[in-house]
Amino acid sequence: MRCPACGYADSRVLDSRPTQDGLAIRRRRECPKCLRRFTTYERIEEAPLLVVKQDGRREGFDRQKILHGLMTACEKRPVPMARLTAIADDVARAAHDESDGEVASRWIGEQVMQRLKEVDEVAYVRFASVYRAFADAERFREEVERLTRREP
Repeated sequence: MRCPACGYADSRVLDSRPTQDGLAIRRRRECPKCLRRFTTYERIEEAPLLVVKQDGRREGFDRQKILHGLMTACEKRPVPMARLTAIADDVARAAHDESDGEVASRWIGEQVMQRLKEVDEVAYVRFASVYRAFADAERFREEVERLTRREP
């Protein structure tokens, strides 16, 4: 591994350990030339996953988009960031496991809503209102009533 400070082409590993989520290895390294220490991460390279949008466009899967949507839905709600990260990781893992290289955006949204409903009902309604693009207040009211009756 090339040193980021002096560019020397070699470094030695001082310490290796798995990250908290277990999906990467964190390595502390030291450059033998300038003695600077730095950290690198080793991750599994997954096959690219494409998201098929409702209009037929395809774009690369981005876990950060899921996390951003969750954070927006949970703004000013008592949902810990660790829980939102876990939901985003869970949906990303499921998308990679369940797909053959492509996954529908509708499937991703449904997966997020299903998990969010178990965590915070207000955040669920917020997410659903954007995701399902409620046309009017009546449709919004129907969703809230369905939630209070515990219907699927």
